[in-house]
Amino acid sequence: MRLRLYHHRDGARVAYRETGTGPPLVLLHSLGLSHREWEPVVAPLADRFRVVLPDLPLHGDSEDRPRHPYTPEWLYEIVAGFCAEAAGPRPLVAGHEFGAELALRALTAGALRPSKLVLSSTRLHRRDEHGAIRASWRMACRAAALPGMDRLLSHAATLVFRPPLGERLSAQRNPAAGDLLRHAFADVGGNGNRARSWAKFVREWPVGAQHQLLDSYSNIDVPVLLLWADQDAAHPLQGAQEALDLIPDAQLRTLPGTGFLIAYDDPVGVARELIAFYG
Repeated sequence: MRLRLYHHRDGARVAYRETGTGPPLVLLHSLGLSHREWEPVVAPLADRFRVVLPDLPLHGDSEDRPRHPYTPEWLYEIVAGFCAEAAGPRPLVAGHEFGAELALRALTAGALRPSKLVLSSTRLHRRDEHGAIRASWRMACRAAALPGMDRLLSHAATLVFRPPLGERLSAQRNPAAGDLLRHAFADVGGNGNRARSWAKFVREWPVGAQHQLLDSYSNIDVPVLLLWADQDAAHPLQGAQEALDLIPDAQLRTLPGTGFLIAYDDPVGVARELIAFYG
């Protein structure tokens, strides 16, 4: 798997891996993790596609300098620019949670036009189901902007987000999910730049229900697959069902026995659904 860098016009860098041959398929990971979230499905997909696996800004090996705005608009422009350069003007795109939300925002804003889009277990237009937990996390991140707190909180994050938490995010308690979390936070401890950048991000990222998306769904003119886990309490199936009724060319598939880390709980099912949808 080759490691490469995309340089955005403002100097932001996105690190990405790619493997396989065929039509380019970009896989966008969820908040706090890295490209390795998709690792269980890469091998079967690489037999049919050129699989492109970026680390989103603030994650993995990608941009984390505090000089950038980290607004939703900046983030989805980065995603759109990356997809255009790494995968062409009409790529196949799939995103989970944060990655799905960025792809959806880029699409509805006209910045990204994939040929087909997969949205996997994300909040869509609804409120955050774990609002209290997220509020505590946002408060901790914002404290990193205070003098002397950035490095302290970066070390604290590695104590909170330990490998056992990864296993709890898997409905099947897959032990490999612990390694996923370990890798995602390997370079966080002592990284003051990243802590200050996360402080900027949490000030800008909207936390309430995104009702404006309801008006945008009818304008989506690309095929969309809503690929949902049936045991992910953070992303109830109701949101996907509501979106299904409004997006003109959409279909909904659920995978039984899967939780937040859907690719770790049922890699065969995820790969099967992606291959069937993308053709």
